[in-house]
Amino acid sequence: MKTTPLIVILLSVLLMSCNDKKESKLEEKTSKSFKNKGHELVSTMVNEVGDYQTLLDKEDVVYTYTYTTADGKSDISTEKYIFDGELSYGSYEHHERTFPDLEGQIEQGFDGDEYWLKHNGEVVQDEKRLKKVAFNRPTNFYWFAMFQKLLDSSVNYEFVKEETINEAEYDIVKITFNSDDNQPTDIYQLYINKETSMVDQFLFTVADFGVIETPYLMILDYDEVDGMLIPAKRTYKKSTWDAAITEGPWTTVNWTNIQFNNDLSKEVFKK
Repeated sequence: MKTTPLIVILLSVLLMSCNDKKESKLEEKTSKSFKNKGHELVSTMVNEVGDYQTLLDKEDVVYTYTYTTADGKSDISTEKYIFDGELSYGSYEHHERTFPDLEGQIEQGFDGDEYWLKHNGEVVQDEKRLKKVAFNRPTNFYWFAMFQKLLDSSVNYEFVKEETINEAEYDIVKITFNSDDNQPTDIYQLYINKETSMVDQFLFTVADFGVIETPYLMILDYDEVDGMLIPAKRTYKKSTWDAAITEGPWTTVNWTNIQFNNDLSKEVFKK
């Protein structure tokens, strides 16, 4: 049987219509998977650097953490985390910032249930010091996994504006967090590079220490480690919400010797 031109035209129109409907449904599904434009930009950024499942697949990490404040005081610790459960351990051989009155090795840990502290191998039962540990352990873990955790359900996103800084074009996204007890939470303002989809810098507050009105500006430099882009070099100082920095020296934070998949035992994280 011969196919007439009219039938060919009708079949073409029908196929085009089906494809249009499929594309329309795909676009609708994609659109609905994001809360807003800010959420979509953050999701794209996380896909670029590596998502939380990527961390879970790597199971754990060990690295050297060097923190030097603007006045020259520093901490150097060996950090160990298991990503499933967010277990955290830090061994401080140098600690001018953290418990400078204690001489010798300091160990801090979180085993999933309890925060603990040891000084030269002896358990320390001091509430004031343990509160510091309860801040340090989740904070250090969070900074390492921050971008991945920005896709948590408790995060709110607001696209602020587009801006050009030093000839680089940015999408600026404000991040806030839901609070169960209505206490102030941290605020982040991400500067996402339009060309790379990565965060070159961000503003942040530290609500636990009352730093809310005047943020800090953090500038990032990345290392590629085992297929992930890790913001391993960080410098920050006080700023304004327009990212205008103050005078004076920077605080620096460096993560070096980053190694994933170390087959860490959970016993490492128990006191």
